[in-house]
Amino acid sequence: MTAADDSAMRRALALAEEAAAASEIPVGAVVVDAEGRVIAEGRNTREATHDPTGHAEIEALRGAAVSVGSWNLEGHTLVVTLEPCIMCAGAILQARIGRVVFGAWDDKAGAAGSMYDVLRDRRLPYRAEVIGGVDADASTALLRAFFEQRR
Repeated sequence: MTAADDSAMRRALALAEEAAAASEIPVGAVVVDAEGRVIAEGRNTREATHDPTGHAEIEALRGAAVSVGSWNLEGHTLVVTLEPCIMCAGAILQARIGRVVFGAWDDKAGAAGSMYDVLRDRRLPYRAEVIGGVDADASTALLRAFFEQRR
């Protein structure tokens, strides 16, 4: 964990709050370069865009690719408030993200160590370092409050 990871997680949490305010599941993500600078960010947008791929991680990865002018994001870190799902884990590996830092564990659909461990699967040609549980309480609280309001 670095100071840049902490700062990026704070920004991801703010993006998750923005998502909740827009009636989206509160997940936020940022991509950080090797120097610790945020180069892209995203939040869930599925409801607004009617796009099933509108996850925070996908939005952040798309922005990062545009920012650096390449799909290859080797040397970058993705910081996200919720453990990535299988779709997002696949996109993370396709983008060659080297590190993933996330907040809340997702025991129902997580693909970074809880249900599946796609990001570190030795059968795949590329793997990412995974640091989970960072500011998990804050991320979990946002998710819990969002779903309690929906019930």
